[in-house]
Amino acid sequence: VLVPGEVYLSRRTRRRYNSGRYRLSLDQAFAEVMAACAEPRAGESGTWITRDMLRAYRQLHEQGAAHSLEVWEGDELAGGIYGLSLGSVFFGESMFSRRTDGSKLALVALCRLLVRWGFALLDCQVGNPHLYRMGAQEITREGFELTLARNVDRPPSPRAWRESADFEDRW
Repeated sequence: VLVPGEVYLSRRTRRRYNSGRYRLSLDQAFAEVMAACAEPRAGESGTWITRDMLRAYRQLHEQGAAHSLEVWEGDELAGGIYGLSLGSVFFGESMFSRRTDGSKLALVALCRLLVRWGFALLDCQVGNPHLYRMGAQEITREGFELTLARNVDRPPSPRAWRESADFEDRW
């Protein structure tokens, strides 16, 4: 899990974040983000994101439960993340990068928005070295369930997922 206000950014990624080369959007390219996440990674032959999942998440997106954050370099989608928003918890399902640090920029920008909107937790699902370097940590099942019990029914700010997003806050 990641506590949104405790995300860590390396100096190199911080420079990229502050460079002005990228722009953000929310829910403007949900299907594109999911499709990019569904592409097999280098050295892999398949993906866990099936056509049925793509269809189901598009329906959840239409219902306002699934969301995406997109990172753009010019008109090109450089990276993104999608997941489910329940109460003040965001369940990150998958992210991708087409440019250096594209997924890191998406994750950091999302965390900054989640802080602003009053979210308590970003569930990263499965830990990996990339996430651990950014501040993710494993918690016990009991700790996770307690955090969910306190936050899944607690609504975030009414601005959540409705305001525009940008790299306006320098890191």
